[in-house]
Formats: sequence, structure tokens, C-alpha cells
Amino acid sequence: MAEGRFVGYYRVSTKRQGASGLGLEAQQSAVRGYLNGGSWSLVAEVVEVESGKRSDRPKLAEALRLCRLHKAVLIIAKLDRLARNVAFVSALMESGVEFVAVDFPQANRLTVHILAAVAEHEAKAISERTKAALAQARARGVRLGGDRGAVLSREAQTAGNAVRTAKANYRAADLLPVIRDIRAAGAVTLQQVADGLNARGITTARGGQWSPIQVQRVEARAA
Repeated sequence: MAEGRFVGYYRVSTKRQGASGLGLEAQQSAVRGYLNGGSWSLVAEVVEVESGKRSDRPKLAEALRLCRLHKAVLIIAKLDRLARNVAFVSALMESGVEFVAVDFPQANRLTVHILAAVAEHEAKAISERTKAALAQARARGVRLGGDRGAVLSREAQTAGNAVRTAKANYRAADLLPVIRDIRAAGAVTLQQVADGLNARGITTARGGQWSPIQVQRVEARAA
């Protein structure tokens, strides 16, 4: 049984198909059939109308943003419509969003790894070789792990701070359109905006409820 939050992402190839619903209804039906039963919620459904020549996926970006905001899983009807698309695979891998394909749910993670960039595979291979080397070192009696007085270099600290800052900026950029919608609907105070975010089921980065000061920080960062 499906559990948790999901964002549906559907793709049709022409504007005519998008307007008529041809192909779209079948995808929606497949997704809803897969989710039938269990404790789940379909947060949103996003439709990408594209031609075969387009490489950008603005609606995919929107769907991934919604997944991050709601801590949801991206769900698609047919893996073969998307897995061979380099733009889709790249965007999905970079987003950190989990996804499931209705027609082949067991293969989703494997397929992403297969279709990912060569660098991803090489990074994994390096990690495996490192683990093997550490295991051999342990077998030889070499002591591993522990603090032993290690101090991060200034370069390492700077790199870590840069990663945290980039993550916070990414989050603020995702939240800003939602905050603008809440303000456009009449919210004036920071508390009203916080209430609007909480009402939409969007949690803070740590999974908690929004407060006025947190809203202020996000707006300041986004600005």
C-alpha cells in the first residue's frame, strides 16, 4: 500500500494532446490506481506539454520544487517516457527527490543509477574501493576512526559553510513563490504568512511549524 505524500508528473508531447487530455487521462488513471489504498495524499499534479525537440522541463522543475516543499515523492505513470530523457534524469538526480514509476516501481532507483552521469558511477566505485581499503587496514590491525585530536582545516570549514549556505538559498528560492501567493491572498503580517505555510502542510527545513522569525529569515535570504 502507498503511504506518504506524492506529486504527480505527467508529460504529453503536443499542445493538442495537452488540451484534449489525450494520453494525460491514462497517466492520471495509472497513478491513482497505483495509489489506491493506504495512507497517502496527492499534493499536486503537474502536466508538462512539450515537443520532442525541447530539452528544458519547466514543469518538471515545478514538480520537484513541490516535492521538496512537501517532502513528497515524485510519481510518474510510465518510466519509458522519461528515463531515456537526459534532461529528466539529470534534473532528478540533482534535486535529491525520490521518485516512483507506476509501470516498474521496483526499478526506479536502479534505473536512475544506470542512467546517471559517468561521474556518479565513478564516485560510487571510489567509495567502494575506499571501504575495501579500510577493511584491509582493519584486518592488519590499523586503528581507524575516532577523534584523535583532528581539527578541520580552514578550507574544509569554508567548504562546509558554502554547502550549507547553498542549501539554504535553494530552500528559500523554493519557498518564495509560495510566500508570494500567501501574501497575494491577503496575508500582511509575518505570523499570517507562517500560518499560511503551516496550513498548506509545508514544514520548516527541520520538519517543524513555521514562526514569524523563520518567515522573515527566508524572505531576507530570497531577497
